[in-house]
Amino acid sequence: MSLLKVILRAAAPLPRLENYQRYLFIGPHPDDIEIGAGATAAKLAAAGKEICFLICCDGRYGSAFLPHLSPADLAALRKTEAIASARLLGVNDLRFLELEDGGFYERSRLLEGLAQTIGDFQPEVVFAPDPWVRSECHADHLAIGKAAAQISCFAPYAGIMEKHGAKAAPVQALAYYMTANPNCYVKTSGYLPKQLEAIFACHKSQFPDGCAEKKSITLYLKLRAYDFGLRSAKGCAEGFRVLGQTQMHCLPEADR
Repeated sequence: MSLLKVILRAAAPLPRLENYQRYLFIGPHPDDIEIGAGATAAKLAAAGKEICFLICCDGRYGSAFLPHLSPADLAALRKTEAIASARLLGVNDLRFLELEDGGFYERSRLLEGLAQTIGDFQPEVVFAPDPWVRSECHADHLAIGKAAAQISCFAPYAGIMEKHGAKAAPVQALAYYMTANPNCYVKTSGYLPKQLEAIFACHKSQFPDGCAEKKSITLYLKLRAYDFGLRSAKGCAEGFRVLGQTQMHCLPEADR
């Protein structure tokens, strides 16, 4: 680690994720929050934190297992599944932008929806998928991760938020999940079973009983939790790339 990076970390330390009270988790589709950060959401909810889930896209094209359902019917089913999953994790504030799955929406509408939710809920921490992962190809994950970054950076500025029809909000940190470069870890020992239950007991349209993905994703999430736990000496953990307001602009060293 360079001397400059050591100095910058001392001068601008990363936010401590669990020290806040209000958290907004942004998911491109139903089930993304659970897969990327479900154990952390469950832990924060159990600790009495204020949690809101925002699902941006309706998932109408997202199941190969129910070809008989129309896109509209699948979207309705996935909304019901998302509500059940959030409640299982201890989250009762669940909101939907209902954008059409697959990138079929205007970016301005996405930005407006994110800004208005952030202005209304007033989170201190925003979770979103990392759009800078080189292997990520899904248009919704890329668009929503980048839009979440833009609004999180501008959230404290009333004049900019007004342009989106929203109020300013005290966002202190942006936490990327599904990231290749975590710099912060949340100990989640005891919450992995609830995360897996939320995914597989609730999101049946994506993971019906007997499907091969159920076994492979369970193995992946367990290995990921143990890997992050070893890296952080926390036993079992989820990892995030966290940026405070200081790191969100004019600080390229925060990307290393």
